[in-house]
Amino acid sequence: MRLTEISYDLAQPIDGYGPGFFRVGGHLLRGACLVTPYDAGLWAGLEDLETPLSLAGQIDVLLLGMGADIAHPPKAFRAAFEEAGIGLEVMSSPAAARTYNVLLSEGRRIAAALLPVG
Repeated sequence: MRLTEISYDLAQPIDGYGPGFFRVGGHLLRGACLVTPYDAGLWAGLEDLETPLSLAGQIDVLLLGMGADIAHPPKAFRAAFEEAGIGLEVMSSPAAARTYNVLLSEGRRIAAALLPVG
């Protein structure tokens, strides 16, 4: 098997996660977070539409990690992203973190909004 090293250039990958935290670009974030290729910070969760919607025009897709399991986001949350022209992909937070890193390595215009696991 041939292994290929993944390069993120200057972008920040999600390095890891655990109960109540995410590690992004070597920095520890406790709680829900919003991750873009060049910035990561705490996020107020599903009640906060304004922060991820401010990325309109900068991203094509938001990966929404719902914690340990997949769950449906509120209808208003999904509708706001559809109206803004941003694709919304809902999955568990571990799956969203892995998908984010793969798409990041491909140079895609993405962000991840992640609710903590456990």
